[in-house]
Amino acid sequence: MNRSESDKLHSEALTHLVGGVNSPVRAFKSVHGNPIYFEKASGAYVTDVDGNVLVDFVQSWGPLIHGHSHPEIIDAVSEKMQNGTSFGAPHLGEIELAKKVKQRFPHMGKVRFVSSGTEAVMSAVRLARGFTGRDLLVKFEGCYHGHVDSLMVSSGSGLATFGIASSPGIPNDTVATTLISPLDDVEAVEFLFAEHGKEIAAVVIEPLPANNGLLVQRKAFLSRLKELCKSNGALLIFDEVISGFRFKDGSYGDICGVEPDMTALGKVIGGGLPVGAYGARDEIMNHLSPLGPVYQAGTLSGNPLAMAAGAKSLDLLTQEAYEYMDKLGELLEIELERVLSKHKYPMRLVRRESLFWLSPGFQKPATRADEIPSNAGHLYANLHRELLSRGYMLAPSAYEIGFISTAHDESHIRGLVHAIDESLEVLEW
Repeated sequence: MNRSESDKLHSEALTHLVGGVNSPVRAFKSVHGNPIYFEKASGAYVTDVDGNVLVDFVQSWGPLIHGHSHPEIIDAVSEKMQNGTSFGAPHLGEIELAKKVKQRFPHMGKVRFVSSGTEAVMSAVRLARGFTGRDLLVKFEGCYHGHVDSLMVSSGSGLATFGIASSPGIPNDTVATTLISPLDDVEAVEFLFAEHGKEIAAVVIEPLPANNGLLVQRKAFLSRLKELCKSNGALLIFDEVISGFRFKDGSYGDICGVEPDMTALGKVIGGGLPVGAYGARDEIMNHLSPLGPVYQAGTLSGNPLAMAAGAKSLDLLTQEAYEYMDKLGELLEIELERVLSKHKYPMRLVRRESLFWLSPGFQKPATRADEIPSNAGHLYANLHRELLSRGYMLAPSAYEIGFISTAHDESHIRGLVHAIDESLEVLEW
């Protein structure tokens, strides 16, 4: 695979951009080689500046549930663009997308649009604190909620603990308001509420953690979180930035039968443009400015192009579309398990409809961060290199998940499995 033009561009980018990239995981540091520079993309395919055509299972890290450059989404954005690219003022498109979001998340009385998933979670946390008049948060090791100061923490030792900053530049006083618990550990969360229950404003969790592997959580665990929040006057925030609108039976909260107080969304609701959103019942949302004292604002919030792309993307998510993606996921699951078993490769597939993760190790797939084997990066990096050389693009990190879109078909799934089969023939581990 010739990557000379990508390498040349990256050398130039290193002079002008930090690390040559605008988001760290794009730097390819955990896999072999330099980043690949894309030139164009359509459907299931991306084409790089060297002319290599790759079947893409990253799909812009999840937003492109209908693939790259879907003609109806492109047309919707193009039509809106003729009337202006940004208003900084109310318009019909905001109302239309809000209605579509509320249809899928009935616990939302009102919605507020922002420009990213990070901003959505950050704003939801601020609103939860303002609504409850409390400061403490509970979050879980292995859940990523964007680069929000109070949520950029890692756990210390012991059953459950106050967090410590996982990045320089975050004041100790900020992370001191965040409590950390392991995932899928009811005893740890109960301990936190026993110690700090009347000080906890909110519990924030990815109900389906999908940024540190795909760590499937039990309904019983999520239900207990809801009970603890309700009995202690705290709010339960579900971060469904990745999982939102990915399931034919509703959100992951719907699937588990657990209704949060607030939900943060992103990715799919933007159709490939920058959009985030958060929502809750009216009682909570009415504390937000301009109705209430909790302030949050954004110049490009509700951008007309992003609203149009998001609305069209959701319109295209019919039951048939969900069933189609789930069918492709089933095919991947069946065929890949056969190949991994054949080679006795220490990896398992974890899948929830159109989301999938190559979970390292022979044991049952991890449900919490500390269960992921320490050699995960090594196992994945070598496989990633081999798959790239065979024309298949997965995320350049062992901990990021893959995405199936309506633009993929059986040939793409079978081709990926065949490429993995070939790769494992030459890999040593």
